[in-house]
Amino acid sequence: MDAIFDCGRPAPCPAPFNLAAHVLGFAAPDPDKIALAVIAPTGAERWSYGRLGAAVGGTAAGLLQAGLAPGDRVLLRLGNTVAFPLAFLGAIAAGLVPVPTSAQLTAPEVEKIAAQLAPAAILREPDVACPETALPIFGPEDMQVWRELPPAPFDMGDPDRLAYIVMTSGTSGRPRAVAHAHRAVWARQMMMEGWYGLGPSDRLAHAGAFNWTFTLGTGLLDPWTMGATALIPAAGVTPAQLPLLLDRHEATIFAAAPGVYRQILKHDPKLPKLRHGLSAGEKLAEPVRTAWEQATGTPIFEAYGMSECSTFISAAPGAPAAPGTLGRPQVGRRVAILGEAGPVRADEPGEIAVDRCDPGLMLGYLGDPEATAEKMQGEWFLTGDRGAMAADGSITYLGRMDDLMNAGGLRVAPQEVEDILLTHPGIDEAGVTDMEVKPGVRVIAAFWTGPEALNDADLDAWIATRLARYKCPRLWQRLDSLPRSANGKLLRRRLPEHLPTD
Repeated sequence: MDAIFDCGRPAPCPAPFNLAAHVLGFAAPDPDKIALAVIAPTGAERWSYGRLGAAVGGTAAGLLQAGLAPGDRVLLRLGNTVAFPLAFLGAIAAGLVPVPTSAQLTAPEVEKIAAQLAPAAILREPDVACPETALPIFGPEDMQVWRELPPAPFDMGDPDRLAYIVMTSGTSGRPRAVAHAHRAVWARQMMMEGWYGLGPSDRLAHAGAFNWTFTLGTGLLDPWTMGATALIPAAGVTPAQLPLLLDRHEATIFAAAPGVYRQILKHDPKLPKLRHGLSAGEKLAEPVRTAWEQATGTPIFEAYGMSECSTFISAAPGAPAAPGTLGRPQVGRRVAILGEAGPVRADEPGEIAVDRCDPGLMLGYLGDPEATAEKMQGEWFLTGDRGAMAADGSITYLGRMDDLMNAGGLRVAPQEVEDILLTHPGIDEAGVTDMEVKPGVRVIAAFWTGPEALNDADLDAWIATRLARYKCPRLWQRLDSLPRSANGKLLRRRLPEHLPTD
């Protein structure tokens, strides 16, 4: 039996279509219901569906009045505030193409993205890094005025047209621009039962910042699409404060990366209203899963996906995963495990692939047809991850097929970090990899050669001005030489062998 699992096809996306209009469908039927609560120990900022819809429509009108036109790209340099989803949906409502970016990125990193994508404008909060530019920059005062404007009509059109762009690390070290169509949000309906078990009465809390795509999709867009309530911690809320906030605001579903679960467990969580948790971004360690179930009496349902296709393999309340597996392909998905000659047999290892006709799959890497063609092979999109599929469709994750690192659920190309390290005057050669320092905890480690020893704290401070925090090494090790193959290729997977054992 070949390792292909075909779960049928969802209904086709209607046309004409607009992603923001689809997400905000509940703004009119129940305008007084709370769509969003930004929660903190001191209280909560609440947004009703009516207020949310009006602010998105006004933002769309303001962007158009500012001289932007449908199809223009807008770079979002916004922090962990409600301004982020309002700008994202407002741009899409107007037919613009928002580019959400992490607030952790440094000005040089943002400059590279701007050069690559040529945005027409930047929406920026003053405490978020941004390079000097001649582009129009709109700040909080502008965005506040826009929200009060009469709403612009939704820009309806082909569901396959470009809606938004997200940045992801490529194996070359150059960030890739992942182009998504409006139909991407239509495909997310397969996760409602296939992973979330989400309904209109739910109160879904997500521990991530607004500007993380995991938060944007699972924490905001999907609850709003279902008419549920989204709960997002305010900036500065710590893991120690989360259990009380989740209890106080009666969260029924909690979503987070595995590291957040691990941190919350240190604070004896008691969550009587919680039905279950959701985990994605990196592999959930079984000890963390077991400890959470023992502490809260609720299961965690894991999902596998990526920036190019969101999640498409998962466990769910009605379909728990077999022990040690990620779960099964969601209903409406077609997934395979591929070898060099095509699909392998059941239980054999290979590369996880999803049907390239999946409605949630990206349009491609913007401006990089070679990289797109490399990933789109025949009828499949290649994920770059290894797995094995049982006869019942259960998939076991077996790690990466390349050197991409996972930093708290965010993928980082080692070449990007190495290129920065090589600009340090005291470093001659550099190699980085991620490594497990204790069960379920992975960090980026940097190995380098140079004429003299350098202080780790000085290296920390130096690289912090050049890379986003999640890309920065947490371990430093000076070596006499880096491990290389006979033809001189850096052997990143052997780097951890050179750490001291005492």
